[in-house]
Amino acid sequence: MRLLLMSDTHLPKRAKKLPEQLLEEIPRADVVVHAGDWVDTDALDLLESRSRRLLAVYGNNDGPALRTRLPEVARAELGGLRFGVIHETGPAQGREKRCAERFPDLDVLVFGHSHIPWDTTAPTGLRLLNPGSPTDRRRQPHCTYMTVTADDGRLSEVALHRLPPR
Repeated sequence: MRLLLMSDTHLPKRAKKLPEQLLEEIPRADVVVHAGDWVDTDALDLLESRSRRLLAVYGNNDGPALRTRLPEVARAELGGLRFGVIHETGPAQGREKRCAERFPDLDVLVFGHSHIPWDTTAPTGLRLLNPGSPTDRRRQPHCTYMTVTADDGRLSEVALHRLPPR
């Protein structure tokens, strides 16, 4: 099962549209995961219409229109793994311990908020993934997104993709 992970799209404030490279990945994915901060419902409508399956949450910059359509935390079993999605996880220091305590029933937690790509594993085995942002790199050298493969209870082919400058 191929997953496309993104977060913090901030449309249309940080960019007018999603990067073409990212849009081309959508039909290749069995599941598109978005970890919040859409800002506008148009981006949600777009991903809902183009994705085979969308697993998504709202973020701190998402208003009532998005919050009525999306949960704060989403969960799904994908490829034999228990996935969770949330926007904010708090400061980087202590993140693994904090998330493992909050989500003891998950194998993988996808999160956003910082716009900083992240891939670590808590001592409990919980894998933490932040795909960064495809539209707002902040202090990072590149805008990014991730792809992963989940099959038979294993996560493989975790890849961070850099997007060309706009």
